[in-house]
This record gives sequence, structure tokens and C-alpha cells, in this order.
Amino acid sequence: MVKIAKRRNTRLETFKSTNWFVIALFLTICGFTGTLTLFFPGKISKSKGGLKGSTGSMKPIVSALSASTMVENGRPYLVYGTAWKEERTAILVAEAIRSGFRFIDTACQPKHYNEAGVGDGIVTAMKELNLSRDDIFIQTKFTSLDGQDPNRIPYDEDAELEEQIEQSVETSLMNLKTTYLDSLVMHSPEREFRDTMRVWRVFESVVDSGKVRNIGISNCYDIHKFRRLYDAARIKPSFLQNRFYAQSGFDIELREFCEEHGILYQSFWTLSANRNALRSDELTSMAKEKGLTPQTLMYAYMMSLGHTPLDGTTNKGHMMEDVAVMERFQHGEKVLSEDEVDMMTRALGIID
Repeated sequence: MVKIAKRRNTRLETFKSTNWFVIALFLTICGFTGTLTLFFPGKISKSKGGLKGSTGSMKPIVSALSASTMVENGRPYLVYGTAWKEERTAILVAEAIRSGFRFIDTACQPKHYNEAGVGDGIVTAMKELNLSRDDIFIQTKFTSLDGQDPNRIPYDEDAELEEQIEQSVETSLMNLKTTYLDSLVMHSPEREFRDTMRVWRVFESVVDSGKVRNIGISNCYDIHKFRRLYDAARIKPSFLQNRFYAQSGFDIELREFCEEHGILYQSFWTLSANRNALRSDELTSMAKEKGLTPQTLMYAYMMSLGHTPLDGTTNKGHMMEDVAVMERFQHGEKVLSEDEVDMMTRALGIID
């Protein structure tokens, strides 16, 4: 049976700068420099050479774990989602990385995403924190004409589908200021399966070329279509990214298929689509007992199931709370018990 769990930590209290310095110094000596998300006076960054600081405005000490380390250890993590952020995109992406997010999701779709702003935010934070490229996991999407603003199409609308994909990938590489993409996702299946496979074959070719390392698909809610794609694919999907909500039956069959085949299930609308359940007395009481908010509880629920929630918060405090929960998973803590996961599954109305 597929389950779901996630939890949100209480807000961090503010300590005097001298207290933070003593704590940070002690943890550095003991070798625990990368496990906390704390405020420290000065610009703080984490690199392979250790923490570096300089005087300046208050900055958080971010997680020492890089994206490559998190991928390698196989433990759950959060992805920062960048849709609908428009002119604030660069600022918010940089703040998310400062807070400890290391996985960033975007799309080559000007209608809903500012992909160039994502690239600017990543570069700003990487320079500020002295991060290397493999510290950050960058995922973008190819969006077909049906999903584009007709006045802002990022490729030649008259070109063949294959050429449109190639142009979209090159645009993404330019926007994101990188020589490769960690993940390229098909924003949705095409109307006809043969066209879905035309897209997938180009995806496979860009993996072969080294421009892309993983491929996946989004907004695919039909288990038969997804299984058909999986069976026909030479390079199998690494990710399925879907809206997590009641109208799709919470993707029970799809999530089971993903678990059986080593595919990571990425959820979006994880909070927005489940607001009523998160306001219930049962879940608000559980969150309070666990020292979480209903939102971090939901994220903890999803990560307890091994899923990967997208987190699009624009609030700095919430970024810190969410990363704090993610770090607990990254360091092997069992945040929710099996009984608590079962209780949340029932409260969300998920019927197996």
C-alpha cells in the first residue's frame, strides 16, 4: 500500500550572535557543521573546504549536503518550485538556496515561469555561498505549443516537433546558465501517443549527448499511458511529477508503479489541493503534538512515503522550516511513525 507523510517544523528562535558563534564553533570542532539551519551574523557559505563567514547582514547557515550527496544517499528531499513568481523569481530562488534548498524546478514556459530569473537566482546564490554546480540540481520542462502563451513561445512554432524540443533545451541551457540539465521533464503527454514518443526519443537523444542527465514526465494521470511510455522507452523515466489531489485519486496506482520501478514521484499542489484536510482538528492537533505546522506535517508525510514534494513558498521563515524538516530526513530520522502515516492517509481521504 502506498502511503503519504510530511511535517513542518516550528520556527527557529533568535539567539544572540555570541551564542550562535559559540554553538557554530563547537559544532565545527565536533564535525557537525552541515546539519543545522541557523542564523549567524555575517555572510555564511558552505563549500567543500568548510564554512566561510564575513561580516554583513544576517544570513542562514545552509545545509552542507549538496544535491549530488542527497541523490546518492537516496533519502527524501524537497524541490523548490518556481512557477508564478514572475519578476521576484531571481530573488526568491537565491533565498531558497540560502535557506538550504538544493533542488530547483522550473520550465521553458514564459506563460508561467521566469526561467532566466531562475538562472540568475541560482548563479547569485552559488557565488555568494561558494557552491559548485553539482551542489545544485536543476530541473526544467519542455512545454508543447498547447501550453505556451502564443505571444511568448520560446522556440519556432512552425518547426517540426523534434526541432522545437531541441530549441527549447538550448534556450533552457542559456537561461539557466549551465552546460547540462540534471532533469528534463515533458510538461504533459501529447494528445497522441505517437507524438509523446516523438518527444521522448528526442529526450533520449539529449541524454545521449550529455546535455541532460535524467528525463521524466508531468501531468500524466493515466496509469495505462504511463505504463505504455515506460515499456516503449529506451531510457526509462526517472520522475513522474503530478498534482497530488483527490480528483486523481491521489495517484495510488501510479505511485505504486513508480515505487516498483524505481521512479521518483514528485508532487505539486501538495498543500493547496489539501487545505481542508490540513485545517481539520485531527491534523492540526497532530502537527501541534509533533512540534510542526500543518504544512510541514504534510511535507513530512510525503517524504515519509519516499515522495518528493515541490515547495513553492515565498516566505523566508517557511523556507527555513521546510528545510529543517528535510534535513531531519536527510540525517536518517524517522519523523512520522507508521501509525501516524496511516492516520494522515485516512484524514486526507485516501482510499487504497
